[in-house]
Amino acid sequence: MKNLALAALCLIIASLFAVSCASSSGATATQDISKSSVKGNWVITDIQFEGIPANSKVTVFDEASYNCFNGSSWVLPNNGKGSYTLSSTAEGCSAVSQPIMWSLYKQAGSTMFQFKKLSEGVKAKNVTEGYRVEISSNDGNTMVWRAPVNFEGNSAFIVYTLQRSR
Repeated sequence: MKNLALAALCLIIASLFAVSCASSSGATATQDISKSSVKGNWVITDIQFEGIPANSKVTVFDEASYNCFNGSSWVLPNNGKGSYTLSSTAEGCSAVSQPIMWSLYKQAGSTMFQFKKLSEGVKAKNVTEGYRVEISSNDGNTMVWRAPVNFEGNSAFIVYTLQRSR
């Protein structure tokens, strides 16, 4: 009986060791996202809602309606000093060029794209407000951001699809 218990204990320890050493082939794509795969020029080609009715009036990034961001250009150089430009001709949209400071942030196994808007004469270190969206996928040519929002007291998401522009 003592040998059977010892054998069972050894089997459990060996199983735990095998599991802990197993390859992580099931790792999500977001764990492999690096700054070099995000840097470059991007255009938002699609904006979808999860948990928000279609055609809702939603202002994003404290800037403008989500419609104004469709077709916006995002310049994300390696040094983190980038910009986005709104040039939509949709009703109520104005042309805007906004300097930003961007970086990546790892949070609970996800990679987050974060940025803060820069104003003329204000250093990035003095800006305390910013925005953070999860990069749910990035294959080098298409990147998807999921931005959590509170809509009428419920959790919802705005999903942005970006295409790399050359």
